[in-house]
Amino acid sequence: MVLSNSMMAAHTTPLFSSLTAHGVGSVVAGIALWGVWLLRRGQAEPIAKRHIPLWAYLGGISGALTVIITSSTANSALALTGTLALGLAGQVVLALIFDVFGAMGIERRLPRKNDLIALAAIIAGTILIIFARGAS
Repeated sequence: MVLSNSMMAAHTTPLFSSLTAHGVGSVVAGIALWGVWLLRRGQAEPIAKRHIPLWAYLGGISGALTVIITSSTANSALALTGTLALGLAGQVVLALIFDVFGAMGIERRLPRKNDLIALAAIIAGTILIIFARGAS
């Protein structure tokens, strides 16, 4: 999707690319939900509905911003591989931070030695991808 979104952004704008990707996704999700509603028509409603915290709905905002940023950076000197490498490194760092602080209700867990070794390898690989590009 990063390649598709960045190609669209190269011919339009990163904002339009993000709006298109999320608009198509919303239409497909709406059709899927309508299909589920048709299949369940006449069945009893669930007894209890869970309370969903408000922050759970913020995923769409971060997803839209991610599409805009990756569409821009994939068309820059960073290129597609550098963009994907930085995205992977950022996800691993954020996951370790969430583990340490128990963010979003997950159980707190300190990083193990293997977690830190994996993080170091990912960061080293990301640096190689970005800075060794013109060294051939």
